[in-house]
Amino acid sequence: MTKKTRRSNVRIQDVARAAGLSLATVSRVLNGSARVRPNLHERVVKTALKLGFDLNRRNDSRIVAFLLSNRAVLHPFHSAVLVGAEAHCAANDFGVLFLPMQYSPKLPWKEVHIPRLLQNRKVVRGVIAAGTNSQNLLDALTDRRLPTVCLGNNIVGDWRKDQYSAVFFDDIGGAQEATSYFQSLGHRDIWYIGNCQRTWFARRSDGYRQAMEEAGLPPLIRDLNIDNAEDLGYLATKSILSEGRAITAILAGDDTTARGAYRALADHGLRIPADVSVIGVNDTIEASALIPPLTSVRVFTDQLGKQMADLLLKQISRLDVKPQVVTLPTRLIRRESCRALLQSDPIVIKEEAQAS
Repeated sequence: MTKKTRRSNVRIQDVARAAGLSLATVSRVLNGSARVRPNLHERVVKTALKLGFDLNRRNDSRIVAFLLSNRAVLHPFHSAVLVGAEAHCAANDFGVLFLPMQYSPKLPWKEVHIPRLLQNRKVVRGVIAAGTNSQNLLDALTDRRLPTVCLGNNIVGDWRKDQYSAVFFDDIGGAQEATSYFQSLGHRDIWYIGNCQRTWFARRSDGYRQAMEEAGLPPLIRDLNIDNAEDLGYLATKSILSEGRAITAILAGDDTTARGAYRALADHGLRIPADVSVIGVNDTIEASALIPPLTSVRVFTDQLGKQMADLLLKQISRLDVKPQVVTLPTRLIRRESCRALLQSDPIVIKEEAQAS
């Protein structure tokens, strides 16, 4: 009998005996029950791996959940991430269950009511946490022993980054690149508009600020706490124009915010890019549909979904896998919403001048 054959015949009873635990305790660990203390869970996993016991042999489910938290069901960015995750899971013979969820980041984790289908790994083997999340949800999923991979950019508040696998996209670097591109075109009066109460807008403002300060320019940030991104872009741009501030370029925190800026500039009789250049972030489908088409920082959403799914499937296949973090690059997609400044171009736009 070969070593491989002997190891494949290891039974759950052998794991329980070697770990010095009851058969019921080992069974609960293998079935994903939350009713096992962390130290006992770790002992069972280590013993099973040492004996060569297949930790997944008792669970035939091949379904993972794509949990979209605190976002519209048809959100264009997260829908594109879902497509990438589904493709990777399908290639590995796993299905994806889409689950929308709304919860408050202020709730104690024990009061976060996760969907019933996530209560036991016999149904769902792991979770891709997309949308906007916070530590309380991660605590609730951890309590249920559910392998979880997070979209790192969109986690609000303090969270224990070292304890979770996460995929980030480099929106800070993308905002830096966009700002530097404006500067290469001769722009100096470059504004950033966004809602920095939202972590993704705040990250991009950091990248913008770094590029401005490195160029010896003062950061010009219009930060409004408005949830609707298009209204945010419209009102932020209107407020800058009404104050008569110098402005030749706008970096919007996302493409929808840029669309609001387009509306505000049109209301003031200003042309893009002849009067003001505009760049967005995310490069969603609406970026190329705007008139003129919007220069935008592209996030490779299909790869984002694929990487999240890949990390999750690795966790599912090996319960002892340590948390991993992946950061994906972004790319500036140049379209017709930006132009180079000439020395003769005006740089100050005043509200009273637009009234005529």
